[in-house]
Amino acid sequence: MNYNRLLVITSLLSIVLISLHFTDDIVRGISPPGPENVGAIAILLVWLIGTVLFSKRLIGYIIMILGGVFALGMPVIHMRGSRFPEIVSGPGGFFFFWILLMLGVTGTFSIILAVIEIWNSQRAKRSAQD
Repeated sequence: MNYNRLLVITSLLSIVLISLHFTDDIVRGISPPGPENVGAIAILLVWLIGTVLFSKRLIGYIIMILGGVFALGMPVIHMRGSRFPEIVSGPGGFFFFWILLMLGVTGTFSIILAVIEIWNSQRAKRSAQD
């Protein structure tokens, strides 16, 4: 099975979902609009570069693991918030919760796939040295 292809697809899906989530947070007033949101562009750009340009290198796997942790962290952080029940039961709550749910799934899956790819690449290096 080609885990690398699955990892790239899952990581790209996480990038799209997290960009939708950032936008939803700003529209709902959870995060204030302003220049501090430019950091999101940098985060998503590094994540995209790691996924697309370095997908078969250790640095790419590390970036995708960090992206997976970041994606997994979104539902954990939001679901512990005091306004979470109010937001989910309000207008657009279905979309908000679905995005968080999918970020948790794709983030976790990306972490697992990246660890498998690192493991496989290290094992292949050892086999080539023998």
